Amino acid sequence: MSDAAPASQSAPQPEPQYATVEQQAEAASFGMWVFLATEVLFFGGMLLAYTWLRANHPDGVAEAGRHTTVVIGSVNTLVLLTSSFTMAWAVHAAEHGRQKALTRLLSATALLGLLFLGLKGYEYHGEWTEHLVPGLNFHQDGPHARTIELFYFLYFLLTGLHGIHVTIGIVLIALLAVRARRGAFSARYYTPVEVTGLYWHFVDIVWIFLYPLIYLVGRSGP
Repeated sequence: MSDAAPASQSAPQPEPQYATVEQQAEAASFGMWVFLATEVLFFGGMLLAYTWLRANHPDGVAEAGRHTTVVIGSVNTLVLLTSSFTMAWAVHAAEHGRQKALTRLLSATALLGLLFLGLKGYEYHGEWTEHLVPGLNFHQDGPHARTIELFYFLYFLLTGLHGIHVTIGIVLIALLAVRARRGAFSARYYTPVEVTGLYWHFVDIVWIFLYPLIYLVGRSGP
């Protein structure tokens, strides 16, 4: 049996400020792209600070990088890449009006996001016990202690803000899953799913940049 929306479902109506549903979808998509552009600038500033630190203190950054838990970072990368696939598949299901598949794929994406946060929280706990949290619980000896502290300041700033973005994405996707279960979307109207998909892919792309910068630096050295 097909899981498509019933043919008798009334056609979606645009908000009063839009002439058509298509125009509303275009405006929503454009707005999300503008928002993501500002987010690129936001993360870009912090990544620039990291680049400066690495260029001027390469040995200290390499030593700091060896303190990171590469296994958890690698698993979390796989988790987010998988969630990006399920999100893309969800958008495809929405395009074809497959309500049951859409609900399941959105739920799977949200669960993968929760798994990511759980693993990250476990990693944060390990860094707390190793005294690697600047300003609260940092204690490292050696000539590169100051650089390691700066590295972990940027580490917690970047991964913490990324985690906030993941949390927001999980909430949005979970709400979409509830709406999809109630039949709120169809092949003619799935703009919220598409726009949220753009946001989630951005979150994944940010992590793809963070993973080698944080976890792989210093691993190839002696």
